Amino acid sequence: MQQYLIEFSYLVASILFIFGLKGMSHPESARRGMHLAELGMLMAIIGTLMHKEIVSYEWIIAGLLVGSTIGTIMGMWVPMTAMPQRTALSHAFGAFAASLVGISEYSRHYASLDHFHMGAIGLEVFLGSLTTTGSIVAFIKLQGLVRGTPITFKGQNIFNMLLIGAVVTSFIVLTFSPSLTWLFIIMVVLSFAFGVLLVLPIGSADMPVVMSLLNSYAGLASAATGFAISNNVLIIAGTLDGFSGLILSILMCKAMNRPMSNVLFGAFGSVAESTDAGTEGVMREISSEDAGVQLAYARQVVFVPGYGLATAQAQHAVRELANALEERGVTVKYAIHPVAGRMPGHMNVLLAEANVPYSQLYELEIINPELPSTDVAVVIGANDVVNPDARDNPNSPIAGMPILEVDHAKSVIVLKRGKGRGFSGLENPLFFKPNTNMLYGDAKESLMRLIESVRQA
Repeated sequence: MQQYLIEFSYLVASILFIFGLKGMSHPESARRGMHLAELGMLMAIIGTLMHKEIVSYEWIIAGLLVGSTIGTIMGMWVPMTAMPQRTALSHAFGAFAASLVGISEYSRHYASLDHFHMGAIGLEVFLGSLTTTGSIVAFIKLQGLVRGTPITFKGQNIFNMLLIGAVVTSFIVLTFSPSLTWLFIIMVVLSFAFGVLLVLPIGSADMPVVMSLLNSYAGLASAATGFAISNNVLIIAGTLDGFSGLILSILMCKAMNRPMSNVLFGAFGSVAESTDAGTEGVMREISSEDAGVQLAYARQVVFVPGYGLATAQAQHAVRELANALEERGVTVKYAIHPVAGRMPGHMNVLLAEANVPYSQLYELEIINPELPSTDVAVVIGANDVVNPDARDNPNSPIAGMPILEVDHAKSVIVLKRGKGRGFSGLENPLFFKPNTNMLYGDAKESLMRLIESVRQA
C-alpha cells in the first residue's frame, strides 16, 4: 500500500509539472503555471517522505530549515534586476545537489554497480559538476565581479576539447569497471574544472543562451539522478526541464542567427577594431527638455528595453513615462528582442514587475514593420539588439542576427550611461545616424527628467 501511495504521489506530481510547464509558456497563464509546479513539487516531496526505510527525518528537517532560509532571503531581498544572478545560483544549487547524490550513490555501491547504473551515476556527476561551476562563473560575470567580456587564453578551445575527451574516456572506462575509485575522483575533478573553462570564454552578450543551456544541463543531471536511484518523478521532471531548456537554447540561437557551437566556442565579444563599419560621424547629444517635447507631440512611441534598464532599475520609471504619454493620447508600445538582457525573458520579467500590460509588448517580427511609421523610438540601455551592423555589415561578428530596426524610425533617442561600447565590445553605428540623439546619464534619472519634460510640454 505504501508503494502505491508513493507512486501515485509521483504520478500526480509529474502531471502537475507538465501542466505547470505548459502554463508558463504564456505570460497570461504563467502565474497559474507556477502554482501548479509548486503543488507538483509538494506532492513529490510528500512521496519522497513516505520512503521511511531510506529517509532520515533529522537530515530532512535540517535541509528544510537551511533551504527555506536561503530561499526566503533570495526571494525577499534579491531585486528583480538581479534575477539573472539569482537564477544562476539556483542552477548551481540544483546541479550540486544532483552531483552530491551521484557521488554518494557511487561511494555506497561502487563494488556492486552494474553497467547501467554506473552509466547513470557517471552522467549525473558529470552534468551536475560542470553545471555547478559553470553556473557559479555565470553568476560572477553577471554580478560584475569579473569583466563580462570573454576571458580566453591561447589554445583554450583545444584544451577544452582535450579536457572533455579525458572526462568522456573516464566515463566510458568506469561504466565497465566501476570499482576504479581513483578514476572516478579524477572524472569529478575534471568535470568541475570543465564547467569553469566552458563559461569563461562566453561573453555577457551570450548569457541568455548560456543560462538556458545550464538549466538544460541541470535538468538532465536530475533525470540521470532518477535513473541512478530509481526515482520516477526525477526522471520525468528532469527530462522535462532538460529538454525544454535545450529547445529554448536552440530557439535563442536561432533568434541570434548563430549556431550553438559559435556561442560555446566563438568567444563572442572579443572584437577587433577592423570589424566595425559605418561609424563615421559624431554622436549628437540631446537635452531632456528637447527629448520630452519630441515625445509629448509624437503620435506613436516605441520603447526598446535592454540590459541598461535592468542595471538602472528603471522599469517603473519607463512605465510612469508611458502613462504620461498615454494621457496625452500618444500610442505606446514596447519592442522586445528575444535575447535582450542576461537571461531568457529578462525584459518581460522586468516590465511585468512594473505592471506593463502584456498587450503592449511586441516581438521583433511584429514591431519591425511598424518602426518606419513610428515617430520616436526610445532605446533604453540596449546595444547589440539594435545594432544595424548585424543587418548591413557582413564582416561583423553579429552579422545576420535579427535586430529591432529602430534606425528606420523617424527619430531615435538612446538612453545611455556613457559613450562606451558596453559588454559586447561592439561599436554601434546607430548612435551616429542623423536621426539618432543620445541622452546620457543613469537611465532611471533620465527617464524621471523626461517625465517632467513631457508633463510641462
